[in-house]
Amino acid sequence: MARLFGTDGVRGLANRDVTAELALALGSAAAHELASAPQAPGHRSRAVLGRDPRASGEFLGAGVTAGLASAGVDVIDLGVLPTPALAYLVSALDCDLGVMISASHNPMPDNGIKFFQRGGLKLDDAVEDRIEAWITETWELPTGAGVGRVRVDNGSAVDRYVEHLVSSIGTTADHRPLEGLRIAVDAANGAASVVGPEALRQAGADVVVMNASPDGRNINEKAGSTHPEQLQAVVVAAEADFGVAFDGDADRCLAVDHAGALVDGDQILGILARAMKAEQRLPNDTLVVTVMSNLGLLLAMRESGITTLQTGVGDRYVLEEMRAGGHGIGGEQSGHIILAEHATTGDGVLTALHLAAEVKRSGMRLADLAALIPRLPQTLVNVKGVDKARAASDEGVLTAVAAAEALLGETGRVLLRQSGTEPLVRVMVEAATQQQADGVADSLAAVVRERLAL
Repeated sequence: MARLFGTDGVRGLANRDVTAELALALGSAAAHELASAPQAPGHRSRAVLGRDPRASGEFLGAGVTAGLASAGVDVIDLGVLPTPALAYLVSALDCDLGVMISASHNPMPDNGIKFFQRGGLKLDDAVEDRIEAWITETWELPTGAGVGRVRVDNGSAVDRYVEHLVSSIGTTADHRPLEGLRIAVDAANGAASVVGPEALRQAGADVVVMNASPDGRNINEKAGSTHPEQLQAVVVAAEADFGVAFDGDADRCLAVDHAGALVDGDQILGILARAMKAEQRLPNDTLVVTVMSNLGLLLAMRESGITTLQTGVGDRYVLEEMRAGGHGIGGEQSGHIILAEHATTGDGVLTALHLAAEVKRSGMRLADLAALIPRLPQTLVNVKGVDKARAASDEGVLTAVAAAEALLGETGRVLLRQSGTEPLVRVMVEAATQQQADGVADSLAAVVRERLAL
């Protein structure tokens, strides 16, 4: 049977793959696993629950709440808020666990359930597997006064999160560090529709807001970090200094410069890492990225005296490496950026604030800062209908990869990666020119298709 948890919680088509029954079972199982440690007399386990605005989050949240409370856990329902806000509040409110109902950047019909343990940390694979195992087990549930209670927060918890965000760049009643900047914000009709613009305003920015009217159905619809075209046009039309785009649950942030050019997660990581190093705030002079980060970032960091460590794809693997080595910043090209001093997970609004603060501090345009982190031409080919399990061992494929790497030398890079959910192999090539990247990628894809055909 396929593993229930994916790279970021349980996710699928709401009411078909992710059902109310599954939500209730997961809530109860997670309570048993994450809130089952012996407690002091009189202590009651507590959980925080949040969701993005999609309609299915209402009944899935109710299901998770029922599961948690039936297992004896008190639940604080925070309503609609970003995933990183939920992670922060697990720790800030001293809760045993947190549950976020969101499918992040996925289209509206999808939804998901992701868990955070005490401290606001995502779960490792072993803990997820134990939760999954508990779904099919039976145990004695509490009765009477032992059942959990549910209360709805009045908004004070989210206000506390916004205060945390703006204070991270030195905002006070007498100091608004983003004063003078005009920033366009695409909230993707998602969880940061209120929080994102509000945080930037409190920090002093003049904010132009778009796609911040969620109705339960329009989340991520031709908006946000997966569809930046609208933001690119608005930044130019509004004569903004730059723009930022979040995804549905606001754990990602991409940017657009004053001329409408996209600034991706790799470039934002490079800008922030260079700024931290210049201010002697970069632990170990190290940036943690994934194997999908552009070679241009790796070369730019080398020139800046910054070590780059690469992990598997997924922001939780980035965070694991950061925690293991005591590193301060890491993330993905997609815009998941973790600033360890202030967050335990990727935080789009936090990223936007710190990027804006660096634009203001440096006196440079975002376009000029991004130019210091060049992007090498990159080609990605998905080869479908193949035996992906043999991609790392087939002699013919390995020989072709070695030949391509020898051809590219230090000016390029080759990456073959199995899809985690589909029968396909991803062939990624970076090279000095787009023509070379396309040619090498197409050649390698042909070898993979021939050698690994089902």
